[in-house]
Amino acid sequence: MQLNTFTSTANDYRLFCGDLGNEVNDDVLSKAFSRFPSFNMARVVRDKRTGKTKGYGFVSFSNPTDLVAALKEMNGKYVGNRPIKLRKSTWTERTDYEALTKQKYQSQKKTKQPKKSVLHR
Repeated sequence: MQLNTFTSTANDYRLFCGDLGNEVNDDVLSKAFSRFPSFNMARVVRDKRTGKTKGYGFVSFSNPTDLVAALKEMNGKYVGNRPIKLRKSTWTERTDYEALTKQKYQSQKKTKQPKKSVLHR
């Protein structure tokens, strides 16, 4: 079953897939994990501006047993030109409030006044 969006649900178990090569896209990652019965989807994270891969992605399963099996069987296996590094994802869906708070904090950091230095004669 392919989902169109990567939203969190109660039965959504994810793996973080690291060290992905530039040739790995959503389809390549999906084919690598599609043999697991509860595989939902795979997503390679890309830079929004350039469209280039950031070298990591996520794979979603609806059953934790398949997540564990995939972690054991696929960690270190070649997907594309490189062996992938897998670990259980700690991804959580951010609320709008959390995103706004982070954005506000980042803009405050940028506008801090520099410290005045004291000249000694």
